[in-house]
Formats: sequence, C-alpha cells, structure tokens
Amino acid sequence: MKIFAISDTHGRHEQVLIPEGTDMLIHAGDFSNTKLPAMNHNEVNLFLIWLEKQPVKHKVIIAGNHDTSIESRFFTKKDFKNRGIIYLEHESIEIEGIKIFGSPYTPEFHNWAFNRTRAKLGKIWDSIPDDIHVLITHGPPKGILDSASRDKNLNENVGCSALLKRVLKIQPKYMIFGHIHHNGDNLNNGTFKLKKIKNIHNLYIINTLSRQSNLIFFTLQFLVFYF
Repeated sequence: MKIFAISDTHGRHEQVLIPEGTDMLIHAGDFSNTKLPAMNHNEVNLFLIWLEKQPVKHKVIIAGNHDTSIESRFFTKKDFKNRGIIYLEHESIEIEGIKIFGSPYTPEFHNWAFNRTRAKLGKIWDSIPDDIHVLITHGPPKGILDSASRDKNLNENVGCSALLKRVLKIQPKYMIFGHIHHNGDNLNNGTFKLKKIKNIHNLYIINTLSRQSNLIFFTLQFLVFYF
C-alpha cells in the first residue's frame, strides 16, 4: 500500500500534489488557521470539500490545534464519514491489516484546540494501544524534530516527553506528526529513524509539516511510504 502523509497545510491544500497511485492519504492536522470556531468552520469545510474530491481510496485525518471548529463540534463523525473521510480523535482503526491510531492532543499553548497540560498528557498517551503500526499525532515527541526558538538566542525542544516515552515503549513502525514549523534556522520537517538504541527496531518518526516561507507553499515536505 502506498501511503502519502502530510500536515499543517493551513488552508493551502489546493497546492498539494498527491503522488499518482496513492492508496492512503494521511493528514496530521492543522488544515485551517483562524482561532474563532465560527470562522474556522468555513476553512475546515473547504479542506473537506477538497479532500473528498481526491482520487484516493483511504483518507485518514486528525485535527490540529488550529482546527478549533472540530473541537467545538461544528462537525460530527457523520460529517466526515459522509465525505468518505476517516477522522480519528484519540482512537484507532484497522485498514487492510494496518492498525492506525490518531490523536489531536498537544501540550497547552495559548488556549488553542485540543490543548492539554503536560501533566495530563501522560495518562492520555498511556491509552494508545500497544499493537499499532502507524501512530498519528499532531505534535511531536520530545527532542525529535521539535526545535523552536522563543528568541534569536534560545532554541528549545518543545515536544512532549510523555509521548516520547509511550512511543519508545510501543514502537509503532511509523509515527507521523507536524505542528512545530520551521523557525529561522530550525528545520523540523524530515524523518528520524531510531535503530541504534537498545531494544528499538527501525522506528521511523516523521514530521510531515508543509514548508511555508514568504507566502510560497512548497509541497516537497511530505512522506511517501509503503506497507
């Protein structure tokens, strides 16, 4: 199965070029921008209209912190299902033998959607099943493709340590996320392969965010992989 994964399109989905022969499209959240749910609703709806039209058999998405209208329940499960879209909100699904778990939660930051305190995230991540093949979260694990800067002289890893702990324990084949964008010299998209750590066997951790710079949208930052 050919899988195309992307995230953080922020309203620029029309510029995404889906590779020919894609069997599954995964979007790791942030299809929209506006914080006010009533306005955000239209942005998410435009994304869903676009996604519904794409000639891909399986379409799997989670929400991100910008997708406030989803957390505010402007959309229901039925709304996604009627468009042929699988929406996961801290839950799993099996597609052609591939077990996928998707969750929108990220550490709290300025009261955006699906934010939770870091103290509470440990219990949330503990409920991720042990036997999944693909883990989709909106935010990154601590220390992996998660570098951000509060000012020019201070970079920090802003991912979730509890999520990293859970990922290293359950070891899905692939972990897909976005959320932490490029910032100056911090380039966060890419693939991080864990294979030389004790008891870790070829775990791919991927930031699939779409690069945005000076209002130019590049669709080079994505992942195509096969199951």
